[in-house]
This record gives sequence, structure tokens and C-alpha cells, in this order.
Amino acid sequence: MGQPVEHESGEFGEGVRSELPPGQRLQRGWPVMHYGPVPKFRPERWEFRVFGATADGDKRCWTHEEFTGLPYTSVVADLHCVTKFSMLGAEWGGVPASAILKAAPPASGVTHVMVWAEYGFSANLRLSDFAAEGTIFATHKDGELLTAEHGFPVRLVVPHLYAWKGPKWVRGVEYMTEDRRGFWEERGYHNLGDPWKEQRYSYQEEPGDGPEL
Repeated sequence: MGQPVEHESGEFGEGVRSELPPGQRLQRGWPVMHYGPVPKFRPERWEFRVFGATADGDKRCWTHEEFTGLPYTSVVADLHCVTKFSMLGAEWGGVPASAILKAAPPASGVTHVMVWAEYGFSANLRLSDFAAEGTIFATHKDGELLTAEHGFPVRLVVPHLYAWKGPKWVRGVEYMTEDRRGFWEERGYHNLGDPWKEQRYSYQEEPGDGPEL
């Protein structure tokens, strides 16, 4: 188990308690970490797509205005970076992944999703992780719009996995009937990314954790 951490009210909210996964340290503030440049947001060109093995075989697209009109919710959840810092008790606001699944259902044989972001960046997830309570396409943090450096207009937050599984600058979701590694998973990161099991790197994988490299 991780190290118990208790926060005083104010910084992370009233009565927030959490634990640090093994090997993590508490981070105050939110470091900016990403690979490559920050993309320029052009609302007139922006769209969010769901494609691949959809239930009806069709692609579904939303403009930025339409996407921000989808059901909005907020969750209080931690963010664990594979570089060993953890930010605890943040409030994330945005569109829950469950709303995307409802609006554009996957086919019955779908087992995984690929989340696509700007510049062709991608992260693969098991469908069960994508559909988990708390998985959210965040547009806000602590009541404020995300900054461009932190993923505006949309980043995925998957609280129970390492943060690389939640890309910044998300543009769409591909439904898949078999697993395929994403950007960092092809470059040596663990295919599953559970921080409580310290699944950081591909050499730690057990049989069945992911496709062969």
C-alpha cells in the first residue's frame, strides 16, 4: 500500500484523504510535462471524433461548441505521474467518458480504445478502464479552464492509472476489438499503467498484459 497522506482543509478541499501509490511523492502545484510543442487551438477547425468499431458502424463527430454542450460533471481525483510525483485531490470538470460511450456506443466486440490527441499522439486503454467511474474528458481543473500547457481544450483524466494514459489535447477515441499499443507504450512504457502495482515500464509486463513489442 502507499503512504497515507492527510490534507488540511483549504488546499485540496474539506476533509480530503488519499494515499500515495508505491514510489510516488506528494507534489504541491502542477508541473507542466509533455512531449513536443503546445498546439494552437483553432475552434473553427476543432472536432472530437469517435470512430472504429462503433455499434452502428458510423463515425460520430462534435464541434467544439457541441462538445462543450455534452453532459458536464466534476470528480475529485488524484493524478499520478510516472516520473513519481502525485497531485492529490484535484477537482476535474468536463465530459465523463460514460457520456461518450452513451452517445456513440461501441460494438459488442470492443475490448480496448485508443485515445487520439494532437500530432498523432495516442494512448491505449482497456474498455473497462475507459468506462470506469471517474474517467473524464476534462476541460476544467478546480473550477478554472485548463491552460494550453495543461491540455486545453480537452485532456483525458484516468485517475486510477498513470497520467500518461490520459493525453492532453485530445481529439478523438477509436474503438478497437483487439489491443494495440499507443505512443508511450510503443516506446517502453507499461501497457496497463496501474500506479498501485508500479506498472511503469514494458519490461515489467506479465504474459497477457499487452501486445508484443
